[in-house]
Amino acid sequence: MIDSKKRADNLPADGGHLIPVSRSTITDFPGKTLKDKGVLLPKRRNRAPKAVINGHLARRNPTPGTVDHVVWDTVLAGFGLQVRASGNNSWIVQYRQRGKLKKVTLGRCVDVDANDARARARTMLAAAALDGLPKPVKAKPVPLFKDYAGEFYANCFEQWKPATQASNRGAIERQLIPNFGDIPVNEIRKVDIIRWRDSLSAKQGVFNRCIPVLSGMLQYAARLGYCRVGSNVSRGTPRYKRELIERYLTPMEYRRVAAALAAAEEANPTEVAILRLLVFTGARLSEITELKWSEVQPPRLQLWDSKSNAKYIYLNRQAEALLASVTRTRESELVFPNRSGSSGVNPSAIWNKVRRKALVPDVRLHDLRHSYASAGIMDAVPLATIGKLFGHALHETTARYAHVADGAVCDAAQRVSGSIAGHLGLGR
Repeated sequence: MIDSKKRADNLPADGGHLIPVSRSTITDFPGKTLKDKGVLLPKRRNRAPKAVINGHLARRNPTPGTVDHVVWDTVLAGFGLQVRASGNNSWIVQYRQRGKLKKVTLGRCVDVDANDARARARTMLAAAALDGLPKPVKAKPVPLFKDYAGEFYANCFEQWKPATQASNRGAIERQLIPNFGDIPVNEIRKVDIIRWRDSLSAKQGVFNRCIPVLSGMLQYAARLGYCRVGSNVSRGTPRYKRELIERYLTPMEYRRVAAALAAAEEANPTEVAILRLLVFTGARLSEITELKWSEVQPPRLQLWDSKSNAKYIYLNRQAEALLASVTRTRESELVFPNRSGSSGVNPSAIWNKVRRKALVPDVRLHDLRHSYASAGIMDAVPLATIGKLFGHALHETTARYAHVADGAVCDAAQRVSGSIAGHLGLGR
């Protein structure tokens, strides 16, 4: 039997099952070590010294016979003091990163304070522990609205036409920057927009034109990462409800306008030609003033670039005869160029004189377009056809003339019912 003390002496430090070994057993195998004989012996462990590392420990002078060794910190695992026999001690940190053991010197003790060394070691150990894990995306620095406006100009203005660029730039510089310029883009709140809206209660049209520009800017800011996607605070802000100005020329007013145009033709032939073409085609003013000869392809005008992109404007015989009578100049590709040939003639001043003489001072140039649609509907032209004539991209745009169509239908119903009543002897 082997007593308990001998049994304990033969147990390894890290556990395991031992075969009891005696001296007589060892001598049975001369010339061989215990390891060769298959005997499991205790392992001797070299335990490195540990202590709470601080500046006092680092400044101790080495004792005679000191060899280079490491003292590990008992508080922060991996942080250590490299003690050298020369006394040139240094701070170190040791960690395992992706399976590899790394040992980094943080500096000499005379150069780096103990607290600074510990803080650097803690940062490096934390980075090693988090290595390979998903990292949070760094937040992009958010500019003030007035600084972001310049970035918006550079990136987005090219997609708009010159007239739209000028209009939107005016909205940004006259309204948006004065109201939101000193606020970071991501800190604009719904309450800020509502206050701005209330301040424009006397200029409702200004707000209605500017709010889409602000909405587009905030939407693009989200795409750049300045705002959270879907956080457009301008969305859903109610616009002011304004009654659309609807003015249509009556047959009597058409006759007076024709007489006033004839009286002004001798002194202003180009302006009168433009005004007549607006009456005959229902086109927008810019579509006629910027018309090029290459786009004149009777029986239509083929516009490559208009408010609703490429479109056709169909010509009646009066419009074709008018364009045929215009003299083409070599200096400009425009059909109605100004004196320098750089842009088209603006007939607004002449129209102001014509409409006053025709006793229709409230009729704007754009009302000639509405009157064209009204005349077509009164002649039983379907709304879908009117929309195609006008080049409307959306049916909702043409739907504003629906009440005119209803009036034409009511008149037709009145005529039919009156005729039937006459046949019945009831009187019309």
